Amino acid sequence: MRSSMGLVRRRPFAGIAIALLLLLLAMTWVWRSELYLFPSIISAYTAKEYCSCRFVVNNPVDYCQRYVKQWLPSTLTEDSTDKRIIASGMGRQSSAQWQGQRQGCRLLPPVP
Repeated sequence: MRSSMGLVRRRPFAGIAIALLLLLLAMTWVWRSELYLFPSIISAYTAKEYCSCRFVVNNPVDYCQRYVKQWLPSTLTEDSTDKRIIASGMGRQSSAQWQGQRQGCRLLPPVP
């Protein structure tokens, strides 16, 4: 017991750093399912918002690209004939399609 107390007294910042690291690891373990799903949020948000900007509000392409621009990189593919948007970001891909004037755009289920 005495040796562990000596470490904290001699190196208080090391003890705090170890405690913060253990706290971070515990939080990562508790939120592991949410952290796993986070990359999908980026591509889904981009696809849905870009689809709405283009086909519901009828804004021009350059405006909508600036509208959905994020700090994290993502790519957009627009199919104007089907009114479908495919967005990729952080290794995930999502697509949204215009459903009609009253329904707007809807995220499509992922293709396996």
